[in-house]
Amino acid sequence: QVQLVESGGGLVQPGGSLRLSCAASGFSSDYYAIGWFRQAPGGEREGVLCITQSNYQTVLADSAKGRFTISRDKGKNTVYLQMNSLKPEDTAIYYCARAVGIECSSDSSTYSLWGQGTQVTVAS
Repeated sequence: QVQLVESGGGLVQPGGSLRLSCAASGFSSDYYAIGWFRQAPGGEREGVLCITQSNYQTVLADSAKGRFTISRDKGKNTVYLQMNSLKPEDTAIYYCARAVGIECSSDSSTYSLWGQGTQVTVAS
């Protein structure tokens, strides 16, 4: 079954860290760009970070600069989102998505496969 499954979300205090995982199955994620998006309550879905097929990190949200990084483990067919110095405004459901090709885009319509999402809550 072709799918993406996110995990690693939870409740964390401001200033804390989380690492989200996006496990791919039914296909090799190495052949695609994989993006992380998030949607806050009442907000629109926005891109956070993306990794191209050639493993180049693309920042999709200015708020992620210097705090979040994206990486992939080829052997585990998994893409990770490392989030540091978390802020309450980072609270959202985080989704990973497979792009239709090898390049990244902030346009969510260019991603054809989505995971179910994982909740991240930053609060004291």
